[in-house]
Amino acid sequence: MPDINLSRGLMGISPVIIFLLLYVVVSVVIGDFYRMPFSVALLCASVWAIATYKGRLTERIEVFSRAAGHANIIYMIWIFILAGAFAAIAKEIGAVNATVDLILRLLPAGLIVPGIFVASCFISLAVGTSVGTVVALTPLATEIAGASGGSTAFMVAVVLGGAFFGDNLSFISDTTIAATRTQGCEMADKFRANVWLAVPAALVTLAFYMIETPEFAVPDSGAPAQSVWLVLPYMIVIVTAIVRMNVNIVLSLGIVASLVIGIAQGHHMLDLCGFMGSGIDGMGGLIVITLMSAGMLGVVKASGGITWLLQVLTARVKGTRGAQFCIALLVSLVNLCTANNTVAIIIVGSMSKEIARRYGVSASKTASLLDTCSCIIQCLIPYGAQTLLACSLSGLSPAEPFAYLYYPWALAVMVIASIFLKAVK
Repeated sequence: MPDINLSRGLMGISPVIIFLLLYVVVSVVIGDFYRMPFSVALLCASVWAIATYKGRLTERIEVFSRAAGHANIIYMIWIFILAGAFAAIAKEIGAVNATVDLILRLLPAGLIVPGIFVASCFISLAVGTSVGTVVALTPLATEIAGASGGSTAFMVAVVLGGAFFGDNLSFISDTTIAATRTQGCEMADKFRANVWLAVPAALVTLAFYMIETPEFAVPDSGAPAQSVWLVLPYMIVIVTAIVRMNVNIVLSLGIVASLVIGIAQGHHMLDLCGFMGSGIDGMGGLIVITLMSAGMLGVVKASGGITWLLQVLTARVKGTRGAQFCIALLVSLVNLCTANNTVAIIIVGSMSKEIARRYGVSASKTASLLDTCSCIIQCLIPYGAQTLLACSLSGLSPAEPFAYLYYPWALAVMVIASIFLKAVK
């Protein structure tokens, strides 16, 4: 593809810039992330993307619609629908309250936050997907925050941080597979490179949670423990996720278990269906946001915005450290424009491999940088699927957990240190 000039490149990525200005910057300036609706900011950016893309109006809308209707987006929407149905019915039959009650009885107040973080790290490592971890733990974290007087945004951020630990490190994560295949290295080599980044960052984050965690006032109601059977739907979801079942099957099994328990409690089947319907309806806003963001980012890619970014960033690479910083910056900015860490890795994979070959960066280090940096950005952006899903399940604004996302920043420090110190060959 021929070189893209500055004006065309800036116009290509302008929808992302407009969205960030409308939502993030405006919200920061006024000090309120609820005043500017997330969906309205995306709508304005989407309209701008269509208006500035060249071609007939029908062609512009087709580009937007093809990106919004991509198989990966529809697959994600299925997860949202099932997650909404499960979260609603599990709450209505008492499964969430029973699970939270069990956790609060078993864990001292000072270990609640570290326990949730460790559970999130473990489940995501076993499952290999941050989305599955978010689905399994966010409702529990939300209810624990409510029952113990903690911050919901803080607890959601704890889950998100742990979820990306496993997404980055797991052998079965799609980001790991994409990174190793594009660089032609073994998963074990990439894992060894990643361990020196992810594990120290997780340990630092865990230590912070154990020392500086907000005070949780766990109430002692004196009420008897709730029926252990009510915990079953969440146990099924967590266990089946750990044994690596597809997240759609995991959620379906949780729904079936909730239905059985609900009927055993005396609920009418139509009432249970009504609970699920309310949960699905509650995901409507998230689905709209997902479709608009995917369409907008599809237009950004089609207009050459991502190609221009790659062109600019690779123009003046010098030395091994410069090459590593370039690879890290490449995948980070492309992830910012695609809101999908796997897609970002695939887009920049071949170019990163050439940069690594030219400047003597090992394939395992390159794969590690691609995976780690994409996960950092995916965790931090408010329009990433994981953050949107977690905030939808917890009733938060997508930007609220940002202030408490300690793990991705610790991971970013480890990446910078590894490049400067050449700790990972």
